[in-house]
Amino acid sequence: MELIFTIALFAFSAGITPGPNNIMLMTSGVNFGVKRSIPHLIGISLGFPTMILAIGLGLSSLFQTYPIMHQIIKVVGITYLLYLSWLIANNNSNLEGKQTSKPFSFIQAAAFQWVNPKGWIIAIGTIATFTNIEQPLTPQVLTIAMVFLCIALPCGSVWLSFGVGLKKLLKNQRQQRIFNVSMAVLLVLSIIPMILPNS
Repeated sequence: MELIFTIALFAFSAGITPGPNNIMLMTSGVNFGVKRSIPHLIGISLGFPTMILAIGLGLSSLFQTYPIMHQIIKVVGITYLLYLSWLIANNNSNLEGKQTSKPFSFIQAAAFQWVNPKGWIIAIGTIATFTNIEQPLTPQVLTIAMVFLCIALPCGSVWLSFGVGLKKLLKNQRQQRIFNVSMAVLLVLSIIPMILPNS
């Protein structure tokens, strides 16, 4: 139980702090509201623990054998985040409900975890930190994934709710445009630590 509590604290700190997933959830809350953003929220909440399972039960050894694969995923992820930043900055949703863009679907949000560099760093770091090679790996990885599953939904809901709350403060199209551009800039800034050496 002590280990589970420690993992939960780590999962909470990783899940509640600003990052690509949370910035995008907040932006979705502003632009599309809660109901249309629920698939996005659930996709993150299930997609990340699934990635932890996959990494913990096999992919980590693959990366040790072929380190270049991790770098390739990192480059692809950063490129995709830059593309998403551009989409957010140019989002044509408006306050009157006319929307020419769409929120992330469940599949898109779950798949995004695989190109999210912050997600890879957290997943690999968590497995390296909280597993013991002297004990069976599978139960340990399952425990980590279950803890993240329990923590991800509440943390994501906070950011989605924050976005919905902000929507009430955005009185016109210009203010929403400023918000979207600001979120795009924040998303780009969240990439910087991933680009720096040793990240």
